[in-house]
Amino acid sequence: MQENYYHVYNRGNNYQAIFFERENYLHFLRLIRQYLVSQNIVVLAYCLMPNHYHFLVKCDRDNLSKAMQIASLAYTKGINKRFNRVGALFQGKYKAALVDSDEYLVHLVRYIHLNPVKAGLVENAQEWEFSSYCEYAGVRRGTLPQLEMIRSLFDSEMQYQSFLEGDTLPLVPQVQALMLDE
Repeated sequence: MQENYYHVYNRGNNYQAIFFERENYLHFLRLIRQYLVSQNIVVLAYCLMPNHYHFLVKCDRDNLSKAMQIASLAYTKGINKRFNRVGALFQGKYKAALVDSDEYLVHLVRYIHLNPVKAGLVENAQEWEFSSYCEYAGVRRGTLPQLEMIRSLFDSEMQYQSFLEGDTLPLVPQVQALMLDE
């Protein structure tokens, strides 16, 4: 089976929050590590927002489906128990868009990392704790995102740093479509 890159995302049912406190974000990341990484799904980038999430992963699509289903169900059960609620937390099944070019791949990483800035939650991507941006910028030494695949697409460390520090989103059609969907 061939591995591909996928942009995996979902949002709260009726656009409602899916993360209510700091521990919820951390719990979701632990579940991602438990159910995705343990199935050889490589996480390249991520951002958890109050009412949605984004992951860029490399994997076999069949592994992804089962792992995301289990992780989402485990998270929903935990949140429902913690907050004495019932019913669906997410707006249906997660989405997984095939990333079919290096240009799309690189700009998707920027899109994911700029999400909290564009939403007005922070002024700088480095300020948002629940994203892999700090690993990419060398500010935090997390072990969830694998940075090498993205870094290898740049000719030099300086070019890579310049890319990271940029705060504009490109006119890549797939990324533009995401912005219209939010």
